[in-house]
Amino acid sequence: MQKMPIPGRGGVIEVFPEYIDALLHIEENSHLWILTWFHLSRRDVLTTVPYRIDSCLPEYGVFSLRSPVRPNPVGLSLVRLKRVEGNVLHVSGLDAVDRTPVIDIKPYFENDIIFSPRTPIILPSKRELLQNLLLKQALNHHQEECPDLLLAVRMAVLAVEKFGHINLPDLCVMVNGSPCLADALQGLCRARFSNPPRFEFRPSDSLSQSIWHRGDEVLNIVTLRPINRKGLIELADSEVFDIFQG
Repeated sequence: MQKMPIPGRGGVIEVFPEYIDALLHIEENSHLWILTWFHLSRRDVLTTVPYRIDSCLPEYGVFSLRSPVRPNPVGLSLVRLKRVEGNVLHVSGLDAVDRTPVIDIKPYFENDIIFSPRTPIILPSKRELLQNLLLKQALNHHQEECPDLLLAVRMAVLAVEKFGHINLPDLCVMVNGSPCLADALQGLCRARFSNPPRFEFRPSDSLSQSIWHRGDEVLNIVTLRPINRKGLIELADSEVFDIFQG
């Protein structure tokens, strides 16, 4: 069986010609929900370990995971619509192997947004995978890749490694720096300015910093240099940040 990388990949969705009228105005959407039928997956499994994240994690019921093995193997992908060519949709972020049947296409609406949901802690064991997941989340929120977004991803990796889950009601974040840094970090940690107040932003042209604290635990990250995509992958933490923990 083919395995999909996390968090999905680019692909094309071909709509049968007799349904082409159903695509009218679909190009007005930037994102779509794609429902697929995981035709190669087992249907007799009720509990499983999220192996693609970390094989050492405990078992979960398949209804509490996005596992492809389930009684009805319906897949769900949130994809970015890149372009439409006749009856073919070019997308990115598709979680499906080649020739996977598509059973429905639905637009992503503003009503689908839950800015700060409660979710379990299912973290990858490998930093590279964690960083890739956070990069996708940051790009979905901030909508463009810039040096401060890459810094935000590296900061969030450090915060996850210290606190585990960065969408916790008692984990507060203060950002000194650019609006891009603040926006990307807020999207990653889902921290709000109120209800409860978890996020604080102080604009600065000379400082790029995030301070994370929960109870007596503190993580203070000060940027030493900007990074590009290559630096995001290759540079050590000590080459990018001064890190203070308490």
